[in-house]
Amino acid sequence: MHEDFSTRGDPATGVDPLDPLSEEELVGAVEILRRERPLSEATLFPMIGLHEPPKKAVLAHRPGDPVSREAFVVMLDKATGETLEAVVSLSENRVPEWRAVRGVQPQLLLEEIFALERIAKESPAFREALRRRGITDHDLVMVDPWGAGFWGIDSEEGRRLVRGAAYVRSSPTDNGYAHPIQNVVVVVDLNAGEVVEVIDAGVVPVPEEHGNFDAAAVGKLREGLRPLTIHQPEGPSFEVRGHEVLWQRWRLHVQLHPRDGLLLHRIAYHDAGRWRSILYRASLSEMVVPYGDPGPWFYWRNAFDAGEYGMGKLVGSLRPDCDCLGEIRYLDAVFADDRGQPYTVPNAICIHEEDYGILWKHDDFRSEISEVRRSRRLVVSAIATVGNYEYGFYWYFYLDGTIQLEVKLTGILQTSAVPPGEQPPYGTLVAPQLAAPYHEHLFNVRLDLDIEGTSNRVYEVDATPLPKGPGNQHGNAFVLQETLLESEQRAQRSADSFVGRYWKIINSSVLNGLGQPVGYKLVPAASPLLLADPESNVHARARFATRHLWVTRFNQSERYAAGDYPNQGRGGEGLPAWTAGDRPLVDEDVVLWHTFGVCHIPRPEDWPVMPVEYTGFTLRPQGFFDRNPALDVPESDHGHHNHQEE
Repeated sequence: MHEDFSTRGDPATGVDPLDPLSEEELVGAVEILRRERPLSEATLFPMIGLHEPPKKAVLAHRPGDPVSREAFVVMLDKATGETLEAVVSLSENRVPEWRAVRGVQPQLLLEEIFALERIAKESPAFREALRRRGITDHDLVMVDPWGAGFWGIDSEEGRRLVRGAAYVRSSPTDNGYAHPIQNVVVVVDLNAGEVVEVIDAGVVPVPEEHGNFDAAAVGKLREGLRPLTIHQPEGPSFEVRGHEVLWQRWRLHVQLHPRDGLLLHRIAYHDAGRWRSILYRASLSEMVVPYGDPGPWFYWRNAFDAGEYGMGKLVGSLRPDCDCLGEIRYLDAVFADDRGQPYTVPNAICIHEEDYGILWKHDDFRSEISEVRRSRRLVVSAIATVGNYEYGFYWYFYLDGTIQLEVKLTGILQTSAVPPGEQPPYGTLVAPQLAAPYHEHLFNVRLDLDIEGTSNRVYEVDATPLPKGPGNQHGNAFVLQETLLESEQRAQRSADSFVGRYWKIINSSVLNGLGQPVGYKLVPAASPLLLADPESNVHARARFATRHLWVTRFNQSERYAAGDYPNQGRGGEGLPAWTAGDRPLVDEDVVLWHTFGVCHIPRPEDWPVMPVEYTGFTLRPQGFFDRNPALDVPESDHGHHNHQEE
């Protein structure tokens, strides 16, 4: 299996065409830009990342071919408010593409987030709002940044805005979300460095009970949890070569993108002596977190965590034996900061194996022969901290050809103060006078599937009962109803668990041993869609979240479901705009966009820190193989024995 696998990198540098930019390349991109273009000292860099080569060029690339490297750069001139984009050729030492992008705002920058708190605290109006609540120690006040959205008001025009919600700590390490400063909202112009407006919708007492959850705050810890270790004395069963991972017939390219977060390319499975393509590119496209509280402190909160903040740059270092357990290999991530200087996040991606119970089993009661095999999976994961929340992204690869994405949600709830004796109408009381509002977490993943090549088609498949009658006299028959999604307008679909709906992606020109087109199926989990009213602000900006499935004809520039610049965006960009042309989808290079998520109705058990909640989806082979591809998995022999106390 290994003999036909070799690195696709440049023989001189070892760099793969899809490898992320190195520190040297990030430095070089900024140097070339400053030399070739008149960048002011006020220019900041919301994003610098690899400008991916054209897909056709990557697919045609062979080991030993030279690799051309380019950077894609988004810039913000703070002096003029102008947003700029550039493609920088690192191989040719020049800037082949440069453009100003009118009427957009790039994602928020880290130094702007810190500036928000300082600017707010310098505002007399903000200080007065604090004074009315008896808060005089401004050092203990924290101001969380929220994308300002678009509301069609005069104060938005020509401004780079952010909204701030304030909380107060009782000490520098206290959980401030236990003490919301209810009804105080500050609106800041980040380019001008000034407060535009301070909204005070009325004093509500600040909740006093602490919400700390460190060991010292918890007190006596439970006993009886004995060590649980995972030991692989011969090492893991996978190899990591640069950013390429090889495990049990699987091959994939892994990295962190500054906006997309965990990004996978060129996923293939080795079968019948060759590598068979399944997915070219898989990544988070966008997500939205709309809150269901219509009050003045929450109605405007609908975070687009990828497009407004950058999911990749929010990923932190993973701790051995805590975030990951077992025989682990890590990949670092290299990003550029707001000034364009490189920095490294060590141990940003975790790669390891997990036991996953029974793979297949049968006991023959006649022959008394028992056959059983254990399953395991390869895990590729990264965890991002977005203010109060953590999102863990876990891609799983199984021995039977199954692929799964699981998102793990944890962290601290957003909170609201409640007057004494009242019950919150749009949230759950989680502590005395403290509520957590109802909200959703809706993710959209872009899946560029290439099932045995780029000519694919998509079917919607429902299990449909037949009416009782001739040929079905007992009324028990049901059949599969397959609907070809012929064009982009017809391919905007919702899940339906009543009929076991899934979506099948096939290559009609490649048949398995039974004469069936090879394929995979996208199996959605039970998942909500956007609950906000169709006339609402967030509905206009997050239309991707109104369908579980969109399918588009491949276009490399179409990456983000809510458009390239959702920060302060009016809406209508991204999937709604691209699919308006209703491009044909039959036997084309198709891209699936899957929306899934959680309608989070908080519980007292979610406070003060939330146990993990799960969401995700599965891709399973559907005729891709002729039979069970995991028949060749050997029996497990761990040499372990059960020990019972006498």
